[in-house]
Amino acid sequence: MQKHIKYKTGFTIAELLVALAISSILLVAVAVAFQSSMMNYRENEDIFKVINNARQALFRITTQLRTANAVMISEPNNMCTFQTPDSESITYEYRSAENKLYLITNDDGNEYVLCDDVTAMTFTRETFYDSDEDLTKVKSVQISMTVVNGNTEKTISAAAVVRRNLN
Repeated sequence: MQKHIKYKTGFTIAELLVALAISSILLVAVAVAFQSSMMNYRENEDIFKVINNARQALFRITTQLRTANAVMISEPNNMCTFQTPDSESITYEYRSAENKLYLITNDDGNEYVLCDDVTAMTFTRETFYDSDEDLTKVKSVQISMTVVNGNTEKTISAAAVVRRNLN
């Protein structure tokens, strides 16, 4: 008499359930990692935009300061007023209540928002005494600006030497 040998073909229901459970766990892990990656990407993109706007504002300010005819000495640290080579009087003013940096054209009184999301900003003037003209002048201006987006806060700085006042 011959015995019939049964060969096992396919998977049992228990093996299929275990494979399904493992696959589900792996898919959930991949989905969580993907979502975290997308959130991180959005946050980085947002802070990049804020920092880029702040850098552009600092570039504009320093470029104009370098060619200024005169810079006001006695102002608060959140403001910088000067006269451009075209004899236009302009002011850059940080308003902490609004978290904004403004450009103010003093001749016509117009105000423009130059940068949003600013949490701190200072203009530090270095002065010298010009004995030829018997008055104190601004030699350079150091600018520090802190911007925020969400929980990320970055401080950037720049400096400009007033070329007309170089000695």
